[in-house]
Amino acid sequence: MYIRPFSVAAVVASVASGVWYFRAAPNISRDLANSPTTADEIQSGTRSAVDVPTRRGLVVEDEQFFVKELASASPITKSPEAQASVQHAMLTPDEATSRLRRLEESYNVPRGRGVLRYDIVQLPSNNPIEDDHAEKLIETSPFLTGPDSGINTPTTSDWMFWSVFDGHGGWTTSAKLRQVLTSFVARELSSTYKNALTDPTLLFPSPASIDEAIKRGFIKCDHEIVHESVTKAQEANTKSAAAAFLGPALSGSCALLSFYDSRSKEFRVACTGDSRAVLGRRNINGTWTAQPLSEDQTGGTPSEMARLRAEHPGEPNVVSHGRILGNLEPSRAFGDAHYKWTKDVQDLVKKQWFGRSRLALLKTPPYVTAEPVVTTTKVQPEKGDFVVLATDGLWEMLTNEEVVGLVGRWLEENPVSEKPAMGNTASGSWTPSFLGSGSGSGRKGGEGAALPVDRPKEAAGTTGQRSNTIRRTQWGIAAGDERFVVEDKNAATHLVRNALGGKDRDMVCALLALPSPYSRRYRDDLTVEVIFFGEGEACGDVNANVDGSAPRTSKPKL
Repeated sequence: MYIRPFSVAAVVASVASGVWYFRAAPNISRDLANSPTTADEIQSGTRSAVDVPTRRGLVVEDEQFFVKELASASPITKSPEAQASVQHAMLTPDEATSRLRRLEESYNVPRGRGVLRYDIVQLPSNNPIEDDHAEKLIETSPFLTGPDSGINTPTTSDWMFWSVFDGHGGWTTSAKLRQVLTSFVARELSSTYKNALTDPTLLFPSPASIDEAIKRGFIKCDHEIVHESVTKAQEANTKSAAAAFLGPALSGSCALLSFYDSRSKEFRVACTGDSRAVLGRRNINGTWTAQPLSEDQTGGTPSEMARLRAEHPGEPNVVSHGRILGNLEPSRAFGDAHYKWTKDVQDLVKKQWFGRSRLALLKTPPYVTAEPVVTTTKVQPEKGDFVVLATDGLWEMLTNEEVVGLVGRWLEENPVSEKPAMGNTASGSWTPSFLGSGSGSGRKGGEGAALPVDRPKEAAGTTGQRSNTIRRTQWGIAAGDERFVVEDKNAATHLVRNALGGKDRDMVCALLALPSPYSRRYRDDLTVEVIFFGEGEACGDVNANVDGSAPRTSKPKL
């Protein structure tokens, strides 16, 4: 991945009281650029006398940016096609917080089945955002789950799904997955659980059969997106219909789907691509351990490189510079039909509709698969486990340990209660004494303190994840827990704030002020979900947690 060096200090200094100014478009109001001041004059401290007010701005021109005095104290605006006004001014800390929290959601889950709450946030960089997410709760029939252990009477179970989707080349594939992927997987799981009931010796289907059901759901969903779409486009025989059917096939998306069965307490993660899931588990001394639940799947992952070279012998460039055929970074994804269609299909699509020319290195497709790698973890609600699901934009900024430690620190100030209606009172799985704000851990928490997490001792690169946070290198940020803060009531928003700079408010404001598409060079779309497990009595259904949600009318996603 090519990373542009980025000096936030220079950006912040230049626009602390100014704006971003793009000289790329011809219809920018010219009365805002009448100042004869040059970059050399700014550096020397001299400039021509101008009778109108000026302000300092950041001029982006020819892939570079520099400081310039701009005429007029009013914000710099542009009206695209005379339809709307777009303004890019430096954000205040309060404005940055509003932007961070605009798409945050939080839900209480007081069903007494092992999940207490989940928090979500999204932060766009692309416009529109190419990420997406989905949450679903299915209360299974007693005749599907069978008798509980030691009990003859059948009981119900909650199947809970949380998913994040990282789109690329457009937003249509991730949006399609939001609509249909969970249903594909749930249908396959339902069939598998029903088949297990025919064997009176089984309480649950075998682990392998559950994993295979999830994989079938992924593969069938991708087949509909990539291959059935061509058939539908041919039958419709209009370009407008072809655009609708082929859109999700022509773009692409990674997918990270999690499945929790409340009876077995097993938490499965199905990963297609380079989004990531990490479990946080509390130790007896009050610190936390980060346990990866997925492995990044890219052209730079050794296991993926070996798989692709074995599947495509005689093609030395099947992986080049960490990318599939030298182009696509994720080695597993939905859509991305140009890496899956045969040459004949690609020629047909190009001739009849809007396909592009075949990739020069294309010989033996498919090169990319949507089949996920599935992992299973026994969740321990009694220990207050939590899981973080996030698209790769977060993991470019923070390590697994930093993410788990940040949630651990957030919990010290925002204990998640088993009875949300009682207010912000610690009870059940989350107690201040156990988390260390009192007598339990012997550790002093709070802003600037070390994160309450165990650091890995193994050598970098042995966990199958990125060994370095590439954005930290790009931004020139030194590692250190003193840069982190706790300012948000939503745990996912808390992670994003600290990923963008935390205590360094100028950094946070600068990165949020960068407009799309320029912002994409410095940060990706971000989608983060944090799921809190714990024990508690059933006292209601899923409901919105107002304190952790943006001020809008929202309904539970499960």
